[in-house]
Amino acid sequence: MDKFRLLFQHFQTSSESVMNGICLLLAAVTVKLYSSFDFNCPCLARYNTLYGLGLLLTPPLALFLCGLLVNRQSVVMVEEWCRPEGHRRKDPGIIRYMCSSVLQRALAAPLVWILLALLDGKCFVCAFSNSVDPEKFLDFANMTPSQVQLFLAKVPCKEDELVRDNPARKAVSRYLRCLSQAIGWSITLLLIVVAFLARCLRPCFDQTVLLQRRYWSNYVDLEQKLFDETCCEHARDFAHRCVLHFFASMQSELRARGLRRDGGEPPEALEDLEGGSGKAHLRAVCSRKQVDHLLSTWYNSKPPLDLAAPPGLQGAGLSHRAPMVAPGTDLSQHIDV
Repeated sequence: MDKFRLLFQHFQTSSESVMNGICLLLAAVTVKLYSSFDFNCPCLARYNTLYGLGLLLTPPLALFLCGLLVNRQSVVMVEEWCRPEGHRRKDPGIIRYMCSSVLQRALAAPLVWILLALLDGKCFVCAFSNSVDPEKFLDFANMTPSQVQLFLAKVPCKEDELVRDNPARKAVSRYLRCLSQAIGWSITLLLIVVAFLARCLRPCFDQTVLLQRRYWSNYVDLEQKLFDETCCEHARDFAHRCVLHFFASMQSELRARGLRRDGGEPPEALEDLEGGSGKAHLRAVCSRKQVDHLLSTWYNSKPPLDLAAPPGLQGAGLSHRAPMVAPGTDLSQHIDV
């Protein structure tokens, strides 16, 4: 399970193109599976449009939401937009760039579904069979308006007795299918032209702003990821020290009760207790109150993007030196758990 989670996080953060390819493949496979089954339009004037448009638009909406869900940058964008300004101002340009990037990736799969559904034509025929102008077809000249509406509602159901082997049904179905395919190919051509112009005309303009926004959007994502990893590292180290402090306090209690002989502490334990592992930046925060204050400060007042400034958290009041504890002291008193 952990390997699967790490693999998913790798795809989520390191290879957005792979995630895009997976979304496109899923959309294509889903549409192919859908088109392989019989399309069961209700063939009722009141429900044809609702059913056809529902199958045309509802799955793309679900794919769009899934695209937002699997893209980690969408969460980072919302957090960056909603966070308090603190010591670091919020740049609306970076938010717009991240939003554009997220939307481009999330819209890929829905567009594939809509285009393939339009090129297939079944949803379009079901949705708009009642909207066809009867005057365009000579076969409806001898029908009353109510008969025409009933006939048009039955057009998607080629096995219905009313329209079976009827040339008018074939003509209406062919007309709507051709119209659906024309719309699908037009949208496809428009997207290709827009992508081509965007790719060709981009080098003609100044790239400074684009490079800056791309850099800082990547920075925001990586900063949050590194902060989460550092918090996990600190939590592990903090738990390890709390366990060692508990055992150290129990050793003092056992000596006081005469249940343990004085044999000295193992050098490894003393090294861990005295902070000999070289993690001074993590061992400086050594109580629950300090951890809560550090997390609150990170959220409410992120440090400015200036490494030339003195190290430390502005207004945090946290000491970055590991506390010195005498070897014979009851160390459990120094941990607030």
